[in-house]
Formats: sequence, C-alpha cells, structure tokens
Amino acid sequence: MAKISLDEMNPEMKFQQEKLLEKFDKESKTRKFENQYMAQGVYLIAIGIALYHFITSFLGYPATHLHRSLHVAMMLFMTFFLYPAGKKASRKRIPWYDVLLALSSIAVAVYVWGDYINFINRMGSPNTMDVIMGTLLIVLVLEASRRISGWPLVILSLLFLTYGLVGRNLPSIFMHRGYNWSKLVNHIFINTEGIYGTSVDVAASYIFLFIMFGTVMNKSGMGKFFNDLALAFAGSTKGGPAKVAVIASGFLGSINGSAVANVVTTGAFTIPLMKKTGYSKEFAGSVEASASVGGQLLPPIMGAAAFIMAEMLGIKYGVIVISAAIPALLYYLGIIVQVQLRASKNNLEGIPKDELPKVRDVMMERGHLLIPILFLLYMLLFSGSTVIFSAFWAIVATIVVSMVRKSTRMSFKDILDAFNEGTRSVVSVAVACAVVGIIIGVVSLTGFGLNMANAIIQLGQANLLLTLILTMVTCMILGMGLPSIPAYLITATMAAPALVKLGIPPLAAHMFVFYFAMFANITPPVALASFAAAGISGGDPMKTGLQSVKLSLAGFIVPYMFIYNPALLLIDTTPLIALRVTATAIVGVCMIGMATEGYMIRKMNTALRIFSFCGALLLITANIYQDAVGLVLLAIVLISQRILFKKDGKKQEKQIASE
Repeated sequence: MAKISLDEMNPEMKFQQEKLLEKFDKESKTRKFENQYMAQGVYLIAIGIALYHFITSFLGYPATHLHRSLHVAMMLFMTFFLYPAGKKASRKRIPWYDVLLALSSIAVAVYVWGDYINFINRMGSPNTMDVIMGTLLIVLVLEASRRISGWPLVILSLLFLTYGLVGRNLPSIFMHRGYNWSKLVNHIFINTEGIYGTSVDVAASYIFLFIMFGTVMNKSGMGKFFNDLALAFAGSTKGGPAKVAVIASGFLGSINGSAVANVVTTGAFTIPLMKKTGYSKEFAGSVEASASVGGQLLPPIMGAAAFIMAEMLGIKYGVIVISAAIPALLYYLGIIVQVQLRASKNNLEGIPKDELPKVRDVMMERGHLLIPILFLLYMLLFSGSTVIFSAFWAIVATIVVSMVRKSTRMSFKDILDAFNEGTRSVVSVAVACAVVGIIIGVVSLTGFGLNMANAIIQLGQANLLLTLILTMVTCMILGMGLPSIPAYLITATMAAPALVKLGIPPLAAHMFVFYFAMFANITPPVALASFAAAGISGGDPMKTGLQSVKLSLAGFIVPYMFIYNPALLLIDTTPLIALRVTATAIVGVCMIGMATEGYMIRKMNTALRIFSFCGALLLITANIYQDAVGLVLLAIVLISQRILFKKDGKKQEKQIASE
C-alpha cells in the first residue's frame, strides 16, 4: 500500500493553498510578473539583498544608521515592486508611480549615506532637508505597511503621530508637553529610537538571517522530514493525524514564524487526514490553528521573537530559550491531552501502520538534516558566539549537510531560490518593524508607555490578578490582525511596563504579553489562523475560532502560571523547586484538558469537571498547600472516574447476560 506523506501536493492543491494564503495572509498577495525580464530582475535584486545581509553578518555591518537605513530602503524598494497599491492595481506590471516610490526609498538611504557625519551631528537640531526626507520616509513606511498588512498598523501609527502633536490638550493621565512636526521627525528619523531603532536593527540582523535559515532548510527538505517523522511517530496512535498536526506544526512554526502560512502549508495535508479519521471540521481546523500559533512560542527560534526579546531586555539569547521551554511544552501538552481525550471519547483510531513511513527509514533518508539545528543550538548556547555569527554558520552548515544525500542535495539554483525566498519572506516583517518604530518613537518621546502602565494599574486597582486580566485583554486587542513580531513589539512597549511596575520580573512580563499577542491569531472576532484553517476544513470560521480557544485553554492559563510561579521560567530558582512546580504544572494542564473535554476514562459529570478545573487553578501558584488541595481534587476525580467506570462495566455485563 502507498505510504502517506505530507509532502505530496498536486497542482490543484497548490493552487488552493495560494488562494487561501492570499485570502487570510495579506503578505502573500504579491505580483506575478508577465514580463520575464522584469521577473528575472526582481529575482536577482532579491538575491543581491540576501547576499548583502549574509556576507555582512560574517564580515561586519556598516555603522548603525548606514546599515539600518540601507536595510529599510531595500525592504521598501522590494515592497513597491512586489505589492500592488490596491485590488484594482496591476499584479503583472509595475506602474510608473511604484517605480517612483521605490526610487524615493533608495533616495532616503542615499541622503543618509551621503551626509552621514553631519546627519548624526544634527540629531536634536534637524535642518529643513532632514525634515523633508524624514517626512518622506514616514510616508513611504506607512504606505508600504498598508500594502502588505492593511490598515491596522497604519491607523495605529497615525493615532500616535497625532498624539505626539496634540498631547498637551489631552486629559492629565495621557498629557505631555506636546511636540511640533520637526521634533517628531527628528526623533523618528534621526534618533535610534524611531524607524531606525531596535525593531529595525533586529529585522536587519537576526530576523533576516533566521528567515534565510528557514528557507534554506526548507529547500533541503526539512519540512518533509518533520512531517514524515511526525507521521512515523504518532500517525498510528489513537487520533494520530491530530497529533501529527500538533507535532509537525510546532516544529515548522518555530522556524517560519507565521501562523497563517503554517496553517495553510501543513494544514492542507493534516486537516483532511483528521477529518478522515473522524474529527469534526471545526475541531480539525482548530487543532491545526492552535498548533501553528504555538510554534511561535516554541524554542529555539520562536519565530524570531526570542532574539527580539533578548535585545529588548538586554539578556542573553540562551536565557530566553531556556526560560521559554517549559511553558511552550506545557502549551503543547495541553493540546495533545485534549486531542487524546477527544479521540478516546469518540473512539477515533489512527492511520494503519502499513500506510505510514517508518521512523528508521525517515531518519536514514533525512535524519542528517538535524545536524544544522544541533550545530546552531551548540553555537548559540555553548560556544560563546554571537547570534548573528551562529546564524551565518548554521546556513552554511545546512547547505553543506544537505549534500550528503541525493534526496536532500541542493543545486546552485536551489540555493539562489532559497535566498530569493528569504528576502521576499522578510519584507513583510521588516516593514512591520519599521512602522512599529514610528509607534515606539512616539512612545519613548512622550512617555506614553509609563502613562499606559499607570492607567492599567489604576484600572486594576493595584490588584495583580485584575491587572493581569486587563493586560491580557489589551494585548489581544493590540495583536488583532497583526503579524507576530510587530504584535509583540507593540504589546511589549505598551503593556509589559505595567506588570514590571507591580514587581513582576521583566522576562516574565514580556513572556506574558508575548503569549497573548500570539493568541490574537486564534481568538475571534479577528482570528486569522483559525479562519485560514476553517477555509481548508470547510468548517464554520467562528466555531473554529471558539474551538481553537477551547483547545488552547491551557495556553491561556500557562502565562498566569509563570507570573505566579516564576520558577516555571527557571527564574531565581533551584533545580528541586523547578522540578516540583513543573510537575504540578503538568498535572494542572492535564486537569484542564479533562475539564474542557469532560472525559478521562469515561464521560465526566459537571461536578467532576468543576473539581478538575478548580484543581488545575490551585496548581498554578507556588503555594505548596494549594498544590496539596489541587492534588486532593485530582484524587477525587480519578477515584470517582474509576468507580463509575467499573459500574459501567458491570452494567454492560448484565445487559450482555440478559440478552
């Protein structure tokens, strides 16, 4: 019998994938040039941009403003060539005004490079030309963001620019001295706290390289390797296809950093398999959406968020990875538990073993592709090398290792294609980081972040739980419809300071806002990942979104766990305490799954579901006495289930005897 492989895709499926991506992922709506010379020209430019970032990561970057301004110019140039101005604009040709905008983007970088020393010396006292070029850059960044991501970020940026201009007329809690346009432009354009700030710096270095690493790995066949390995490990177990979706989407999501793209890529295979096994349309879609979103919470790459977090907090990347590991695994454990319980409740079987690849065969064929990942982890965690240097050698290692077997070997054309795809993939993230720089610039100039923190604390009445809930809601609203990186940057700027002011460790505060900024992708009314999954499954989009929230319930509670229990992030703790809180957290997550599904070894009544959920909540805190009560509630649930299960067995025996 033919083996199932998640990498098999017919032309019709590819076409459907592209349509779904364009519908739910605006970043995928790029031009398809009819002129082959134009297409080849853009292809070569993209490769040139990738080579610039790749080579300078090894040899060293130019001075701060020079590197960042050139990076932004290249990303804007690519935007105006790749993304049409609107639905009615041509997707096959580049109109004259887009050529003008692309050249204007380069002109800003030429201005910075041509008068660099004087440009830096004028920081704080911009001349007329500085204001003109700064205004031009702001307009170009906003227009590029509108084309790629739509209006949300643009509107938010315009609101903040307005706030910077009229702040002296606002209520006292948000009042500031007010700034004229020249002062605003100076801060956003010349200062390193605006467009050429931390967010663009991270995009120009870490994000670009790791997205390139992902595209090179994909060309070598890493996606097929992850998918087939997940099939081999979990495909034959009860409810196997759902577990395959969780494992494969988690691995791929950590690398590619796009929940929607991950849903469409992996879900095109896993969702039909789940439906075939017996899962409902909505549940199948929600499994894929939840697992894809969770990939961005999963080390080592976390969709590049780990590098941004390390940069913003000024701590080592390795600390972020180690701290993020346990919460991410708890999130995936919560999904796996619900998948398993749903399969048991509905008697859903896995895929026959003779239809699945064997672990040994998969490892023999593509197992060597794990070497670059292990090499990257060694470089990042143990060698003392910088993140950028590690990423450079990881890309080189991937290309070299891929040559080991014919099935993974990349031709010179494959390598060029990977570099081209890397540049195209990073454009949307880089532009989002640039437009977020406008928001961060206004926030830093006006003190809005501190005011926002005070407002959240006042509304929360200095009560930690209430403040956490308000922060959660704020993050999910700010994260609606935004890509993961800008969503995190915005929430980290506006919401995290409130938690830090209440004494929460900065890393825990940032991790908390990051989690809920990501969950905006699966939470109605704007749940892009859930809606994309529903587009594949044929289920109701809103029901899929609500089911995604239900399936990710452990993930909604895990951030509260590590706020009340920082040992889960391995912050200021001993191995013994970390082991205890991890063990109780695992039990708590399993209890959440039981309460949500209403099943353990048999259906649970309402009282037992409440007991299970309350027990899970008690296991959140570090208080050993509350843990004890939670474990007592677990014992009550387990014993009750066992007694009722035996009664069910006796009833069945009597029925059989009477028949």
